[in-house]
Amino acid sequence: MRAPGEDPADAWSLHAAWAAPLRRRPVPIALLALAVLTALTWRIGARPDLPAFLWLGLAGTFLGVVDATLRRLPEPLTLPSYAAGVTLLGAAASFTDDGGARFGRAILGMAALGAFFGVQWLLLPEGTLGFGDVTLAGLLGMHLGWLGWRAWVLGVTATLAIALVVSLALLATRRAGRKSQIPYGPFLLAGTLAAVLVHG
Repeated sequence: MRAPGEDPADAWSLHAAWAAPLRRRPVPIALLALAVLTALTWRIGARPDLPAFLWLGLAGTFLGVVDATLRRLPEPLTLPSYAAGVTLLGAAASFTDDGGARFGRAILGMAALGAFFGVQWLLLPEGTLGFGDVTLAGLLGMHLGWLGWRAWVLGVTATLAIALVVSLALLATRRAGRKSQIPYGPFLLAGTLAAVLVHG
């Protein structure tokens, strides 16, 4: 998604409005990314699918920061990550015993999670979910599907549970109201990370 009035070419630059949170706090964001990548490397190990999850971890860190700050999930981060996911998981499938089944499950997982959140985007009140959340859900569903349906289900369950707990906490502390628009991307990313660390 582009900011209103933003030139399409500029939207793909690190000088774009969506990248402002990344430019303002480079050191804390780099440390957060390092922690995520370290956890993923520890859990997955030297497997052919590690590059795909490292890309997702890095892009996911940036997406989470931007969404938490601006409530935007910029296409210059999500769309290339689809291409990277398909390419890297496809390559990993060639070096994995059940790679064909895993890759097929990844595509199904992508479609299923994208559809699941797409239906919510259509039915829930405006502002509850953005289309960027639907796009991100498909990307995460691809990687969860690769790991298996148990990982996929845990990712969805963890996302919904984290969103519920955080939303109730914000309401209880009056840091948000019933009509407040809370960014959903960080919940999706946290739930996916939890599932990968359990089932990776």
